[in-house]
Amino acid sequence: MTTNLELVARLLLAAVLGSFIGFERERLNWAAGLRTHMLVCVGSALIMLVSSYGFSDLLGREGVVLDPSRVAAQVVSGIGFLGAGSILLRGETVHGLTTAASLWSVAGIGLAVGGGMYIPAVGATVIILLILAGVKPLEHRFIAVKHQRLVKIVADKGVLTFQSLHDVLGLKSNRVKQFIVQQSNENFEKDEVQIKFHRMTPKEFDFILKLIQEVEGVDNIEY
Repeated sequence: MTTNLELVARLLLAAVLGSFIGFERERLNWAAGLRTHMLVCVGSALIMLVSSYGFSDLLGREGVVLDPSRVAAQVVSGIGFLGAGSILLRGETVHGLTTAASLWSVAGIGLAVGGGMYIPAVGATVIILLILAGVKPLEHRFIAVKHQRLVKIVADKGVLTFQSLHDVLGLKSNRVKQFIVQQSNENFEKDEVQIKFHRMTPKEFDFILKLIQEVEGVDNIEY
């Protein structure tokens, strides 16, 4: 027989496990941070407990059939509204997908804790933390760097500014990671502009180069 003390202990464990993942998101200043992940994990655990033990007094009655999985199953689909709230669209770039996935995963951890599956819950927490904190540096080093492009431009003085670049590129200006303008050492009437783009496919890069080349006053482009 499961005691009330053990049920409360499960909720506390869910809060602790959720806090580990929430802290990782909090340090990156995402909207869904420490408290959000803790609440999702505890709430999921509580729903699992209600689903498993909340209707025990009805068991044994004639014509009553209970399926403990039905209530808990709604967490998997219901958590989607929180995940959708953490996803932002900025220009053509989507942000927050990883945080939405972490919320969904934390809900699973809460369900596991509520169901008494402590070792899988702890194991999932460790694995999720490794994915969030450990894989990201590898992703930046070996994957993201391949989608970066550096362009060096020589143009008439004052022709190419960040605002004028934004006007030319439109929504694709959000792919600009670095923008540096300095006076040319060879010709004081010229600017040397360095632009670093990120998350850029070769096709998109060729299109952007064409747009920049059409700007009046741009003399030379190297990439």
